[in-house]
Amino acid sequence: MTKKLFTDDAYLKQCTAQVTATTEQGIVLDQTIFYAMGGGQPGDTGTLEFDDQFIEVIDTRYGDGGSIVHLVAEGTELPAVGTEVTATLDWDRRYRHMRMHTCMHLLGAVLKFPVTGGSVNAQKSRLDFDMEDTVDKVAVTEKLNALINSNTDVSSVWISEAELDAQPELIRTMSVRPPRGVGDIRLLKIGEIDLQPCGGTHLKNTSEIGTATVSKVEKKGRQNRRVHVVLAP
Repeated sequence: MTKKLFTDDAYLKQCTAQVTATTEQGIVLDQTIFYAMGGGQPGDTGTLEFDDQFIEVIDTRYGDGGSIVHLVAEGTELPAVGTEVTATLDWDRRYRHMRMHTCMHLLGAVLKFPVTGGSVNAQKSRLDFDMEDTVDKVAVTEKLNALINSNTDVSSVWISEAELDAQPELIRTMSVRPPRGVGDIRLLKIGEIDLQPCGGTHLKNTSEIGTATVSKVEKKGRQNRRVHVVLAP
């Protein structure tokens, strides 16, 4: 198991860790600030430093048994097991993902329909909704920015699987379900606006998102609408 430091503090930009294993693809650490790809959010990138050497992390993925693998370029010389490294995030990219991911929760609060899919990216993000009618881009943009400008705090709440089973309405994503058998489940709480299971990285307050714009709405089937959002720099 790799300890996920980003779960408790998504604002950590650097940490020290110890190499516990290496694979053909990369490096496993005992703890990390690098978010592993999942829930529509990309894996983090950055660097690992040891003995005056820098290794570029080009992606982060989950491995076996709860491990997190820091992927590196082919042919990279890997540190030995037991080596202490300093892990540093590409913070600008991660923070953009945090802004986008938090914004997607607010979009789901504006459009109260089941979510059939989604993707978080640094430049543009989207959610797919199970709905027949199209939406007014301008009206949704106005409502979305009103929530952003509400200056609402964002926090985490932990509940048991049994508590989640008793509140099935909390799960609005049809394509992604919270993992089972791993202990308590984290809920993302945005004041009284939104509450749902999510393991991604998020902001501390909605005001950090900045200005959002619904850039496009696509029809992706009889009952599927894809809503794209971009953020101001």
